[in-house]
Amino acid sequence: MPQQPQAPAPAMPVDWWQLEPGALLHALGSSPSGISQDQAQQRLGRYGPNRIVAPAPRRLLREIAQRLRNPLVLVLLCAGAVSAFTGEGTSAWIIGCVVLLSLALDHFQQRRAEDAAARLSAQVALTARVLRDGTEQRVPVSTLVPGDVVRIAAGSQVPGDGILLQSQDLFVQQAALTGESFPVDKSAQAPRGASAEGSPAVLFMGSSVLSGTGTLVICRTGGLTRMGEIAAFVRTDREDLAFENDLRSFGLFIMRLTVLLVLFVLFVGGLAHRDWFETFMFAVALAVGMTPELLPMVVTISLSRGALRLAREQVIVKRLSAIHNLGSMDVLCTDKTGTLTEARIELVRHVDVAGRDSAVVLENAFLNSRFESGIRTPLEDAILQRDGVDVAGWVKIDEVPFDFERRRLSVLLEKDGARRL
Repeated sequence: MPQQPQAPAPAMPVDWWQLEPGALLHALGSSPSGISQDQAQQRLGRYGPNRIVAPAPRRLLREIAQRLRNPLVLVLLCAGAVSAFTGEGTSAWIIGCVVLLSLALDHFQQRRAEDAAARLSAQVALTARVLRDGTEQRVPVSTLVPGDVVRIAAGSQVPGDGILLQSQDLFVQQAALTGESFPVDKSAQAPRGASAEGSPAVLFMGSSVLSGTGTLVICRTGGLTRMGEIAAFVRTDREDLAFENDLRSFGLFIMRLTVLLVLFVLFVGGLAHRDWFETFMFAVALAVGMTPELLPMVVTISLSRGALRLAREQVIVKRLSAIHNLGSMDVLCTDKTGTLTEARIELVRHVDVAGRDSAVVLENAFLNSRFESGIRTPLEDAILQRDGVDVAGWVKIDEVPFDFERRRLSVLLEKDGARRL
């Protein structure tokens, strides 16, 4: 029998984070039990692998052309060409070898850094628990497509941007996206937000599950995810670094000075009625003598030595010129983020609304942190490390969990017949 043609893979809705689960599944051509294996293969061909695509390797000729744009290198090449034209073959050969060796060292260092980064990426091979053909399977994350229904639990990595269909006590870590170390409460029953980032039912690729369980439908994969957009932005060509600008300015200065000197010597020789050829040869000799032939070699070797020293400290240098920027810093200013700090909070003072130290404030905060259920934040850990609060006799009656309307968590406690919220 001829095989029935399959329906084309659906286009992803633009406002996918605002759709209810039923409407979202219908728009994605999926169901609570997932999609079929045939549908997954078809969509994989349309959307591509679910991975952050690495930048295409640069062509060798293009790399050489970019490095030859340095005015200092151009001056050296011109000096070498003139030396060869005037019969100074030895000088031309030395200048050519210096330029060639400098370019080769720079190219080798950059390729080695790119290969090291590629090896680090290849060491991470994640799998996901996905529902296909109504059964749970464990497949590589790179094969996930929009419409796949994935189950996550504590320790899982969110494999793509999606909407929660079901959740229970789900807390995720989004430091890779936001830089904040505090866990984020996610819920399938929460109201949809005005944006994907503000919706508590949306999970993003790059997040990790700290506690709880959940089931989500994948809406965006690969380069279409928020993490993919960040990676694409990072891969874009940057403006030249300060060291490259300084080196280019110096090269332009040498080039202008050389041209002016040659013209000046020719002008003076013409006024003195000297032989034009001898005057020109003398001017060329002055120009070659003024050109620092070994400067590109010295710069490349110095930066390569710095890259090797950083490599011994497990630091990958992708651009040699970045080492100068690193070494020239006096003060490094960063945002307070859990990815750079210890994500540890220390309780220093406990004050009331008037700014006075208050034991009641400490007691209330301690009791709330001590009796609340769920995962504890670094703030609560800091409160619980403070001694001097007696919790004996207190009994937990009930709890009002955190929500995005009250923006707080409350516990109802009782002691000796008296209750306190």
